[in-house]
Amino acid sequence: MSGHMQLISTICSRICRLWWQEYVAEFVVICTGRFSGLPEIPSFPPGYGPEVFSGKVLHSMDYSAMDNASAAKFIKGKRIVVIGSGKSAIDIAFECAKANGNDVPCTVIQRTIHWMLPHDAQPWGLSFGFLCFSRFAELLVHKPGEGFLSSILATSLLPLRWGMSKLIESYLRWRLPLKKYNMIPKGSVLQETSSCQILFLPPNFYNKVEDGSIVLKKSQRLSFCKEGLILDGEDDPVKADIVIFATGYKGDEKLKNIFSSPTFQNCIAGSPTSAIPLYRQMIHPRIPQLAVISYSESLSNLHVRDEVQVARILSGRAFKLPSIKEMEEDIKKWEKYMKRYSGNGKFRRACIGGVPIWYNDQLCKDIGSNPRRKKGFLADLFEPYALADYKEL
Repeated sequence: MSGHMQLISTICSRICRLWWQEYVAEFVVICTGRFSGLPEIPSFPPGYGPEVFSGKVLHSMDYSAMDNASAAKFIKGKRIVVIGSGKSAIDIAFECAKANGNDVPCTVIQRTIHWMLPHDAQPWGLSFGFLCFSRFAELLVHKPGEGFLSSILATSLLPLRWGMSKLIESYLRWRLPLKKYNMIPKGSVLQETSSCQILFLPPNFYNKVEDGSIVLKKSQRLSFCKEGLILDGEDDPVKADIVIFATGYKGDEKLKNIFSSPTFQNCIAGSPTSAIPLYRQMIHPRIPQLAVISYSESLSNLHVRDEVQVARILSGRAFKLPSIKEMEEDIKKWEKYMKRYSGNGKFRRACIGGVPIWYNDQLCKDIGSNPRRKKGFLADLFEPYALADYKEL
């Protein structure tokens, strides 16, 4: 597949007629993202799904597509149940709580509890950025392609990483009423950071929980009934007018379905037991004329650096792709890292949230830029890195 121009086939619709059009290109950039387009909705046995519910059922994608006025009208005065444990579920529940108060509380049903941080989190006076997003923090982690000394250092500092995780968790238990509402996650906070499952709460979120505007529930299984939802261990249903699935997206399937060729589909998706096979989280070694932007995850999910990298590839300046063998070996190293640190087996998420500086260092070296973006040794070691540090690339 290498060395050939890409054929892009698109199906377009005009006046209710489908027509097929092909374009010839030397390089293709896919920027469709993974958090849109193909929603992940749980399946239910016949007679226990949304079809028996008398209210409305939708995905968070449909709710997000509404304009502000339509969304406000849609949720006003309604008994709303949000199913999910990610950022979208929390944000939607908070919007509903602000609109309806405790007169018509919003219920959030979660299967897996994740660590949630206050928007102004400063664990025991320490910067969260220093604890998780500095070069010092990454010294405690085994990184893809690291040298012998770096590996020895990460191994020897393992107790310190464990202590930092417990420090943050103790702060969150003190700051938020997690025990009171049975919202203490099973995994460590640093493990969830490495799998991009940690999230920041809206300001005063738990105030809404305390005053009854938001009701938090846990359940491994649920089913629909006419009045709402039936949860494990509860005799009475959770009554609802609207149920919103904030259960994520089928990002892998969305990327795969872009291609009509089964060969390309299998090539880009890889095996279900492996990470998505993209070099630098962008280029497939055997489809080097194709770049995938914004597929990998970080805690910010901003991909300016990826765009810079692709721009350098297209312009031919200061960067040339390695051989297929070298790229595939690098992919295996990143896969090993993701499987080691991603909580709940979420290595397919392609999360770089645990080593964003290390990842950006590789991109900087690829394009001939200095990866050390801070002034001074101590600042570079201990100060948190952010997107602003790369603005001059």
